[in-house]
Amino acid sequence: MRPVRRWCSRATTQTMRQFFAFFRIKRLDTFILGKFLQLFVGAFFICLFVFVMQFLWRYVDDLVGKGLTMDVLGQFFWHVAVFLVPTSLPLAVLLASLITFGNMGENLELLSMKAAGVPLVRVMRPILLLILPLSAFVFYFQNEISTNAQKELRALLVSIKIAQPAVEIPEGVFYNMRDFNIYVVKKNAQTGMLYNTIIYKMDQGFDRAQIVLADSAKIEMTADKMHMKLTLWSGEQFQNLKSDEINVFKSESVPYDRETFMYKQLLIDFDSNFNQLGANELAFMPQAKNWATLEHFIDSMNLQIDSAALASSADLAGRALPTTKAFTRKDSLATLREWKRHPVSFDSLLAKIPKEKMERARNRTATVLQNFSTEMSWRNEAVQDQEYYVRKHEVEWHQRITLSLACLLFFFVGAPLGAIIRKGGLGMPTIISVGIFILYYIINTSGMKMARDGSINMVVGMWMSTFILAPAGAYLTFMANRDSVVFNLDAYLAFLRRLLGFRTKRHLFRKEVIITPPDVERDLLMAAEIRQEADNYRLSQKLWIAPNYFRLFFRTKPDERVAQLVEQVETLVEDAANSTDMHVLDTLNRVPFIYVHAHTTPFSRQWLNYIVGLFFPLGLLIWVRTWRFRLRLARDLRQTAQCMATLEELLENRG
Repeated sequence: MRPVRRWCSRATTQTMRQFFAFFRIKRLDTFILGKFLQLFVGAFFICLFVFVMQFLWRYVDDLVGKGLTMDVLGQFFWHVAVFLVPTSLPLAVLLASLITFGNMGENLELLSMKAAGVPLVRVMRPILLLILPLSAFVFYFQNEISTNAQKELRALLVSIKIAQPAVEIPEGVFYNMRDFNIYVVKKNAQTGMLYNTIIYKMDQGFDRAQIVLADSAKIEMTADKMHMKLTLWSGEQFQNLKSDEINVFKSESVPYDRETFMYKQLLIDFDSNFNQLGANELAFMPQAKNWATLEHFIDSMNLQIDSAALASSADLAGRALPTTKAFTRKDSLATLREWKRHPVSFDSLLAKIPKEKMERARNRTATVLQNFSTEMSWRNEAVQDQEYYVRKHEVEWHQRITLSLACLLFFFVGAPLGAIIRKGGLGMPTIISVGIFILYYIINTSGMKMARDGSINMVVGMWMSTFILAPAGAYLTFMANRDSVVFNLDAYLAFLRRLLGFRTKRHLFRKEVIITPPDVERDLLMAAEIRQEADNYRLSQKLWIAPNYFRLFFRTKPDERVAQLVEQVETLVEDAANSTDMHVLDTLNRVPFIYVHAHTTPFSRQWLNYIVGLFFPLGLLIWVRTWRFRLRLARDLRQTAQCMATLEELLENRG
């Protein structure tokens, strides 16, 4: 037992050492964390500012013209900022990680770390240990702090929307204030005087409208800000005296009252005070509930909906199937035997019923069915409203988790992406970050709306963005750890050239310093061999004839003659390129690049050839492409032979 205990103790100690060594902070970790934190703090405040401005732009119409004080505006911006903190953190993580690893890649710091034996995963570890508690903090922030902020913000927005606008009457425009319309030709901003004023009073209804004309006027608010005092000078007032018995559209004249005044005051109800609603009045919103409350509410509402559905089903079944006296087995069998002896026709029974009685039965039945249908529609709408309200809570429940995981997922997207593109600064990383976040936002918003409306499953809709982002992050991390050229533009262009068959031209220039001069005699002999082999192959293989479909996909063989020919051509070009003769270089630039396998087989792997060959439409396209490359090979071989002949003449003259 003692050796076993000693071995277990040794293994436990070793495991603990490895555990603490994993979390041990080294100088490399502090270096990476220092770079990340500086960018993360700045990126967070920039993202928060952008989101706050976007939110402000959305509600700017409700804020303008309300005469809001600075403390109300301060509350508004504070609650908006607190509410948008969980949304800003994932984007800040994405932007900071992309710029951090992009800067290290551009400054060759990542290359130095990899040369020292430090893999990319090890470089990402200190930031990952910071992102994990940050994700937990985002969940806690949404669950505890953001809920109160959203309650206060929604209450403040409702209060701002119902508040009366400030009295800022423009010139030359009819300004609407509830039951009053004021038109001012000119106003004095310093004294507050209004000149050539027209007032339409419709507080007593449209039929008893009052029109007031005044040379000058002035508007003042009462001390309690509950009324607006309108002082008028040198004007007239017109008022309809139409009674309820008089039709204004049929009568030729309508009595009215005309009053001329030199001085007149009107008192208008106008509550300009800002009355803020209590935040507790909006506690029913899903955004104002924490995670446990949301879960409890969802369970309670589902239970309530199920109970109401069972009760409604039992009620409707009882009304649709009225209770009758139950038949015994003896009576039912006797009735059945009697019916078989004396069958009764349903049509004959209907013929015996009087028409009036039949009509009354039909009307009564139609009325019952109509009432039944109306009640069913009403109950269905009520259930749909309850289910929609439950789905809103389920959306908020899932969003608390997905938004927290977004910080972690964005890190696994941004860090390897920055290591791959190796571009620092605010240019390329910012564009890529914004593009990725917009894509994530579109997918997340679309899935959330479809899940809330009941179009798709709740889990699928709310986790759609996570299901897409997680594999992308894993793939990018894997490729970045292998130093893959995922975003190498030249590699993609070369692939497209090979796929589409675009030609690539040679670009040989005269060298300033030549270390190894060309071997003219050897190049001359090699040019003659290449010319002869190109002509022989072109004439013997009959490349202008279409290839055999079955042999192309199912019995393909590599063309070693072309491979050897291409190898000889490239060897000759490499050696002759050291020449100082411009005519030689020009001839070498006209030598085409020859594809070795494009005219024999579509793919290097035989099983791919089998699959493509079995699908006739796709195989036919590949067959046409292969024929095209055979014709191109014939032209390239002819041009190669011509270039080799010219090169022979140049080399002989030089020799």
